[in-house]
Amino acid sequence: MAEMTEVAKGAATHQRLVALLTQENARYRVVSHEAVGKCEAVSEIRGTALGQGAKALVCKVKGNGVNQHVLAILAADQQADLSQLASHLGGLRASLASPAEVDMLTGCVFGAIPPFSFHPNLKLVADPLLFERFDEIAFNAGLLEKSVIMNTQDYLRIARPELAVFRRFQSSPTA
Repeated sequence: MAEMTEVAKGAATHQRLVALLTQENARYRVVSHEAVGKCEAVSEIRGTALGQGAKALVCKVKGNGVNQHVLAILAADQQADLSQLASHLGGLRASLASPAEVDMLTGCVFGAIPPFSFHPNLKLVADPLLFERFDEIAFNAGLLEKSVIMNTQDYLRIARPELAVFRRFQSSPTA
């Protein structure tokens, strides 16, 4: 059997996501737009604040007997501190997964990954700031040209991410 194309895999993830949200009576809408990779550009097209965007990073946490793939979700206006993520999970270090691992675990290209894990070996962890500032979150939905904007509480109810603070805190400038 031929390999599914990236677009076909992304479309399958998109369909699965929309089916799940519909089945769970989530308050959401799908927005179609030009495929842009930058968080800032896509939030402008969606008409949402950058901080509403759910950035999804596929990471590997290792060390201390831990070997875990993680789908780490944080607000698009924040930077991830992977060492905090590693220590939350009991590991010593965390790194971004390879494109092949991202493909295997999510079926999506980088930038199109929704904040839902559909793979048993991919642990979903989210930084709580994403859910504290806005009533809705926005994210790419399997395809670079499709976004979902959904109710924050519905997301937490359906996805049930483990919450952990792993955003990078800016050190205050010294006078």
